[in-house]
Parts: sequence; C-alpha cells; structure tokens
Amino acid sequence: MVSPMRIGLISELHGVPGPDQPTWETLSARASAAEAVGFDSFVFEDALLYRGESETSGCWESMAIAAALAASTDRIIIGQSVVNNPYRSPALTAKIAVTIDEISGGRYVLGIGAGNTPDADYAGFGFPSDRRYSRFAEAIQVIHILLTTGEATFSGEHYTIDKAEMVLRGPRPGGPPINIAAGSPKMIGLVARYADAWNWWGWGETHDETLERMRPIVAMLEQACAEAGRESSALSRTFDLYSVVSPGHGSDGINMDNPVTGSPDEIAERLLRLGDLGIQEVRCDVYPKTIAAVEAMQPVIDLVHAG
Repeated sequence: MVSPMRIGLISELHGVPGPDQPTWETLSARASAAEAVGFDSFVFEDALLYRGESETSGCWESMAIAAALAASTDRIIIGQSVVNNPYRSPALTAKIAVTIDEISGGRYVLGIGAGNTPDADYAGFGFPSDRRYSRFAEAIQVIHILLTTGEATFSGEHYTIDKAEMVLRGPRPGGPPINIAAGSPKMIGLVARYADAWNWWGWGETHDETLERMRPIVAMLEQACAEAGRESSALSRTFDLYSVVSPGHGSDGINMDNPVTGSPDEIAERLLRLGDLGIQEVRCDVYPKTIAAVEAMQPVIDLVHAG
C-alpha cells in the first residue's frame, strides 16, 4: 500500500525591524495554525544575516526556535529545511538535535546541508566559508556516528572528536532522522551513505520544467544508492516548493515566475504530480504570509492526503 503524500509548511525567520518583522508570537501562531489545519511538518531556514544593497535582514537563531516550537506544539514534525553546517561543530549539532528530539517527543528532523553560498553572515559571525563540501563530508560522518551509536572518535582535516558520548539519548535510540539537501553528485553520494531522507527544492518553474530539471538528479540519487548497496526506496524524498498561493488569494506582489495558484483541486494536483519523482513530502512556502492563508490551505491538505 502506497503511503499518502505528506505536506509541510515553510516559514521564514528573517526580517527587518518594524511592524512586519517575525517575532516569537507570530512564529508560534503560524506553527499552531499549521498544526491545526493538518500540515504534517513545519520547516524553516537556518541563517544569521542577509545583507542586501539597501537593507540588512536579521534572522532568529534556528536551533533555539526549533526547541521552542518543540515545546509549544503537539503533533507536527519540526525542523530546519537545511541546517547550515559551518555554523556549528558536528558533535554539537548532534547533541542539539537529540535534545530537541527529546523536547518534542520524537518530532524533530535534522535537515542539513553543506551551507549557503558564502556571504556576509559567514565572515560576520566568524565561520569558515571555504571547502564547504569537504567540511560537510567529515561533519556528516561524525553526526551520523553519534546519532546512531551514541559515541564517536574522529580525526579529520577539519574536525577532531575525542570520545564524544551521547549519554542521554532521547526518545529514539537512533536519534532524529537525517535529511540531507543535495543536488550534486558528491553531495548525493553522502546522502546514499548517511541520510534517512533527501531534500531538494524548486521555484519559478512549470511542473514540466521541474520534472526536466529534477529527473537527472533523481537518477543520480538512485545510482548512488545502488553503489552504496542501499535500496533507494528506503530513502525518503522531500521537496521544498516555492511558492504556493493559498486558495482564494491572488498572486499580485509575488516576484516570481509561475507561482502555484488556483483552486484547492488544482493546487493539490500540482503537488501530487511531484510523486512522479518519488517525492513523498512537499513543503510549501505559502503566500501571502498570513495565518488566514495558512488556514485556507486546509482543503489542499485534505486532497493531498487523500491522494
């Protein structure tokens, strides 16, 4: 029996000071609304600063937000769409992930990747911006070993871990699942070896354009799993879709080509068609950024769950 497709909500943690900036009150209300209408997951960015030409956007620290959401929600899966690996040491990342999983009662997913293209937040906060792949290749080994076995010793070019132990293990013996964002052959090779799930994203495309771009990446994933001696079906697949316009709302003001719009049936059909790529969960960046728009997604959620 094929499991129903899951649907998640993407939220932003960044903004500029003023009446429209994200606050804990607005974020927690958004997560509560997402949980109430049936979204399966609530994911968000991991960044520290976005420096633009005319203004600088700040960003709440995502691990602290994840822990707070873990304590203030009951059912919904929570986590970052992609944790920015260079911000934290791998052993600390594993420790934080297990702690959030404990707070949530086993509802945290560690979405992670090599990191964004280096910009002001790396230098501004004192993190290395070079050799992101090689740093991540070492980090994910440490994280995987610590989460699955509870202890690790590792000596690499970038990280050295001396008898790290996860004495307190949380609700899941193997720790929270690892979801690696990857679109290149080397990164996908790490997915096949260390991940429980794979994530990628798309925006500004028609469905056919998404299929054309994604099919070679999915083929790489399946080949990497075969080379690692692993069934590709054992790896969950998630997709972050930017942007979905909630039913009953217009697309005016959305600076993007081909937003996903229409009736609940039309939007649900577009999401379900991503199943052609083996996608099992679609996380939607929903416009406008209001609670009313989140609530208006309920019929779409029901249709996606019904398949």
